Amino acid sequence: MRVAILSSGGKDSSAAWWWSICRGWEVTHLVTMIVEGDDSMMFQIPGTEIVGHQAKLSATTWLPIKTQGIEDLEVNELEQSLSNLAIDALVCGALRSDYQKSRIERMCHRLGIISYTPLWHQSSLGHITGLVEHGFGVVITSVACDGLDESWLGETLTKQSLARLIDLSDKFRFNVDGEGGEYETLVVHGPHFTGSIQLEGEKRWLGRRGHFKINKISNSLDGFSS
Repeated sequence: MRVAILSSGGKDSSAAWWWSICRGWEVTHLVTMIVEGDDSMMFQIPGTEIVGHQAKLSATTWLPIKTQGIEDLEVNELEQSLSNLAIDALVCGALRSDYQKSRIERMCHRLGIISYTPLWHQSSLGHITGLVEHGFGVVITSVACDGLDESWLGETLTKQSLARLIDLSDKFRFNVDGEGGEYETLVVHGPHFTGSIQLEGEKRWLGRRGHFKINKISNSLDGFSS
């Protein structure tokens, strides 16, 4: 099975990627939508350039696709690029977005390939806990809910910080896996990487929400940077 991974560089697409590897499939491409507009209904915007570094650490081809994030066009732009790949399936890290899942499935049907969403309706707690337990370096790059303050920006989840996150999600009633937009992530190391990625940046706090502005991304092994 030859598959491409639709990847933003965050925890969900990284978990779907690892799932594919564990099944013994050949991951030929990491496909990233680079949103150059102000918004997108389908795709993550900040930090997606990290996927190029993830690809280098896993000897996988990266396929970045530029889009303005226009709702009626962005899936067509993805479809056009995928039509040039010799793949059997597209793997996506969708958890609970029917909008995203249904549009990807219809696109794959038109292309004559299979759509896999291995995380679909997975337990929130099981998902985030499993990532930490299996050695994924999940960095929180933005927060936008009560209970998560400036101190979480740039934090890499460990067993200790995950325990605090779980306690806060119970107290403030947010999704512990961030599926409701409570936080966003990027993955800097994992079991399928030959090294790790360093993020250099600064915290931008806006009172009740904030993000970690990335100024530099570098590879720990060979100095690959941008």
